[in-house]
Amino acid sequence: MLPRVADSLSFLYLDMVRVVQDDTGVCAQIKVDKHRTDLVYIPTAALSCLLLGPGVSVTTPALTTLARHGTSVVCVGAGGVRAYAGILADSLTTDWLEQQVACWADPAHRLDIAVRMYGMRFQDTDIPHSVTLEQLRGMEGQRMKAFYKILAQQHGIGRFRRNYRPEQWDSQDPVNLALSAANTCLYGIVHAALLALGLSPALGFVHAGTQHAFVYDIADLYKAETTLPLAFALHNSTNPEQEARRRFREDLRLLRLLPRIVRDVQTLLTPRHSDTTATAEKEPSERRDVEMVHLWDPKSGALPAGVNYARE
Repeated sequence: MLPRVADSLSFLYLDMVRVVQDDTGVCAQIKVDKHRTDLVYIPTAALSCLLLGPGVSVTTPALTTLARHGTSVVCVGAGGVRAYAGILADSLTTDWLEQQVACWADPAHRLDIAVRMYGMRFQDTDIPHSVTLEQLRGMEGQRMKAFYKILAQQHGIGRFRRNYRPEQWDSQDPVNLALSAANTCLYGIVHAALLALGLSPALGFVHAGTQHAFVYDIADLYKAETTLPLAFALHNSTNPEQEARRRFREDLRLLRLLPRIVRDVQTLLTPRHSDTTATAEKEPSERRDVEMVHLWDPKSGALPAGVNYARE
């Protein structure tokens, strides 16, 4: 049985290597000197996403294997500028994607999911039933400002201000550098999980206007317990970007973040209203098995594919 995304390894960061396909599998060639090249084999079938840093080259056969195994490839450029290369397996069902589109297109359902997201982030806050998104954004701003202040006091840092400016990358403080690097890894993991579920990273419920809006929505659920404490802990680091990646990967072994992402996303997209069907009211893990390919009919619903419907 192929590994499930919830059981997969989180991510692997590569820098200054050549990724190729040989007779055994996909490997990274590391040139040590003129006469020696080391090989590090990449577990593509059990890897959620591959982060390709500056100086990495990859061959077409290697990309073909990554695509066949559904491994998401994230190209990370200099200065923290990232570009996603999403790879989707052709065996994915559209069940969760259709559920996402239905919730996104309905203003009431979209607002309900946005409210539930804020509730997951700030579980100790009573959110009024008639709250608006504008009020939620204000509540989030206050909570995050207070959280930054607490972390700064814990680590003996003066006033902290989040600053993400790629054009001024080298002049930023270690906390901002570490936070940007760790967030990049987190976005890649979330992006890979969404692709593995067959969802659209572009259809966000809080964020909008970007191809990664839903990635940012889901990643925000975990920053307060993952990337933010890590970044402040590296305020004296001489190489905060590299240390952030390494320590974040080590922390993920304990957090088991991928199963949480899958469970949380499916829970958010499952309607909770009383007028939903019995199937939709089930737990995400109990949802029905859906035929991979079927035909849509406005009256009859789903019809079997591969059938000649020509009338005699």
